[in-house]
This record gives sequence, structure tokens and C-alpha cells, in this order.
Amino acid sequence: MKKRYLVFENGEVIEGEAFGADVARAGELVFNTGMTGYQESITDQSYNGEILMFTYPLIGNYGINFDDDESVAPTTAGVVAHEVARTASNWRNQMSLDTFLKQHDIPGIKGIDTRSLTKKIRMQGSTKAAIVDEIESAPELINSLALSATKLVELSSTHKAYPNPNTGKRIVVVDFGLKHSILRELAERNCNVTVLPADSTAQEVLNCQPDGVLLSNGPGDPKNVPAALEMIRTIEQLVPIFGICLGHQLFALANGCDTFKMKFGHRGFNHPVKEIITNRIDFTSQNHGYAVDAKSVAQTELFITHEEINDQTVEGLRHKQYPAFSVQFHPDAAPGPHDASHLFDDFLEMIDSQQRQKELEQHV
Repeated sequence: MKKRYLVFENGEVIEGEAFGADVARAGELVFNTGMTGYQESITDQSYNGEILMFTYPLIGNYGINFDDDESVAPTTAGVVAHEVARTASNWRNQMSLDTFLKQHDIPGIKGIDTRSLTKKIRMQGSTKAAIVDEIESAPELINSLALSATKLVELSSTHKAYPNPNTGKRIVVVDFGLKHSILRELAERNCNVTVLPADSTAQEVLNCQPDGVLLSNGPGDPKNVPAALEMIRTIEQLVPIFGICLGHQLFALANGCDTFKMKFGHRGFNHPVKEIITNRIDFTSQNHGYAVDAKSVAQTELFITHEEINDQTVEGLRHKQYPAFSVQFHPDAAPGPHDASHLFDDFLEMIDSQQRQKELEQHV
């Protein structure tokens, strides 16, 4: 088996075995605690520029199928695993994980003590690293990350608008690194969707005459997407808004909140979240390395609706004046529990309520 190395920014080297593509890549090393869902995670654009380590000791055992991709062209920098299944056994299996990574030019390294490495990240925080076949090439790759980190949304977003047509409410999805499962949830509700690029202006959004606007998930630091803030500030006064993950953070920034980089983030499918007003607990799918600063919310027109039980991270916000709300987690799941999928229904009900209100005002 070919040797491969995981090299950290501090010079530490861990030796493993190669799988996936024969290329060298660098990125922020993060861990995902999900027991399944490796395909959805690898194809999630929120992992753009990150080396994804799975804490579950065996991955690849049910293979890859063409139905569960969350994007057409995954941009995950690399995959780290303890063990990769030699054969896959599932009626939906269409190719091996190894073949899939080779097709998408993503390197993998296996034979790693992922338990020990996860404990180290939890203690020291996320770190930059590189997956390489030649140790000497790692420092240059790691040093080049600073520039690319500011362009992650640009690299993840569509550059041309496209439709996902249906007969229901007109929804504009602003694509900051969109998961296909969001489109599936909207399609199940007969929404007539138009997907717009991340750099779309408020006027370009309004030209689509939307009943509502969804701000999608995406990768990286929300402060690297300043152009979206003015668009959000304008749109929220005119059209109902629903923000998810990065969309949640951008909604917060647009309304005067602050965000910060977490020590090691939330990446997994078992995060308990409490809705404050009802005390309802949902288990949620999450994938983010940044969060909204709870202390910064008090001086804004937003209020906190949800919080993570384990560390009290802000998990939901709502505007006091406008029909606009957001959540840090992924209500579309895929993978993960579907406890919070009702939020898509809440979004459509908010649109109905806003339309009824406008009709009443017209008759007064």
C-alpha cells in the first residue's frame, strides 16, 4: 500500500496509507462525528477548502450512489479516515468511495488514529494541514491557504442563475454554497425556485418577483462575503427571508451582530438545539466553524430563538420588525435527523401571513 502523509502547519507529520486521488491538497483539518452520511458530507460545499476527518472508524462500507450528492462538483480538500471498506455492500451502491474521490480529484489518507487526532483538535482547536505524498511539498501548500480562504463562497456558488421550476410560491435561493437537499425540500412543497449567485444585488433578487428569499449554507468566514449584507438589509424590508447556516450568519451581520471563529466548530448530526420560547428540543445536522456572538444580538433588531444545549451557541434568530428568521443548523438534514424540517413549512406560512397582511392593508 502506498504511503501518504498528513502534515500539520507546526511541522508534525502523521504517516498513513493513500486512497482517492493522487494529488496533494491543503486545508483546515476538521472532524465530523456522523456515523453515516460520508457522501453527503464530502459533497457539501460548506466543506470547501477543508480536510474532512471522519470520527466513525469505518467509512465507505455502503459505497456511493448518484442520488445523495449535495453538489455536482465537490470541493472538499481531502478525506481522513481510520479505515476504508475494501468492498461496499448496499443495493444503492454504484461505485466505491475510492473511485468517487479519484473522479473528483480529492486525496484521501487512511490508517490514521482518528480518535487521538480528534481529541487533539478538541483540545488545541482546528489547524491547517496538508495531505501529501512528499513531505517537503506541504509547507508551500499550507502557506497558500490564506488567499484562497477569502474566495471560498465565490468558488462554491453558481455563477449563473438557474430555475428549479414548479407551480407554487416563487422562492429565490441565494447560493452561497447550496446543498441540493434544500432544493429537494422546496420542491416537495411545490415551490417555484430560482437560484441566484452569491453576489446578486437586491434589485436582481427583486426582479424575480419572489414571494420569499432563502439564504443558503456555504463555506468559510461570513465576514468574507460583505457584498451580501446590503442586499439582505434591503430585501428583509420587502420580502420574507429564511437563512440557513452561512445564510444565518450573514443575516446576523447584516443586522448589526458579530460573528466569531469557533475552536473546532460543530460538524455532525446529533446536535441538540432548544427552541427557547417552547423548550422544544430538536436533534440537528450541523456543519459550521463560525457562529454568531450572543452578546452582540442584544443591541440589534434581532432576538435569539434557538440555542445549542451543549455550549449555548446561537442557533436561531428572528427579526423583531420584519418577517425574517434564520437557523444555524441544517433543517434539510441529508444526512441527519429530520426533526427541524418543519422550518420550511414555517417559512411558507410566514409568506402566507405576510401576503394576507398586505391584502388587508390594501383594503383599509
